[in-house]
Amino acid sequence: MTHPMLEPLRGGLIVSCQAYPGEPMRHPETMAQVAASAVAGGAVAVRAQGLADISLVADRVDVPVIGIWKDGQTGVFITPTLAHCRAVLAAGADILALDGTQRDRPDGLTLAETVHRVRAESDVPVMADCDSLESALAAAEAGVDIVGTTLAGYTPTRPATDGPDLELLAEIVQALPEVPVVAEGRIHTPAQARAAAQAGAYAVVVGTAITHPTTITGWFDAAVRRA
Repeated sequence: MTHPMLEPLRGGLIVSCQAYPGEPMRHPETMAQVAASAVAGGAVAVRAQGLADISLVADRVDVPVIGIWKDGQTGVFITPTLAHCRAVLAAGADILALDGTQRDRPDGLTLAETVHRVRAESDVPVMADCDSLESALAAAEAGVDIVGTTLAGYTPTRPATDGPDLELLAEIVQALPEVPVVAEGRIHTPAQARAAAQAGAYAVVVGTAITHPTTITGWFDAAVRRA
């Protein structure tokens, strides 16, 4: 049974509102403004990174906030430990997202153990950021409420595709008909977002192409210079 918190996401667009450390937009107030703008444009949920961002964004928007905490740059770094999960929940996330791969976690807990302990403390739905069919199946077995293709192409498990990994998305959707599957990762155009929805995605996450002007500017700059 789909968690009630996930119903508003069905068939909609989720916008990931993040900026990298050292960038001009790397400030909770800025990210909260970006999130509010995304909601005004039709986003059914937003994804926020970092405790201060999660707290402020949750205060500014009236849609579900998917919270993550990135700690580190290699290995498992998306909400990597139980302590990170607890902090994200305390910050006010409506949905907890965490690394859903089969790699070792920094605190020594398995994904299943982490989800079990979160479940004992909160009824907030859990989203697993996966990188393969195998990790998606394992995450579903662990009891997560929603699976995302977030890390496909960002680990050695699968090569990075040009655009979203629609093949993996379709495989997960077919294998997990009772679990909401979210398409996320390298969705840069409305056409790609539509293709992900047509491939069976419960919802589609777009981040960089909407909320990261540095990268978007680079795309246009490269196109102009090639001309």
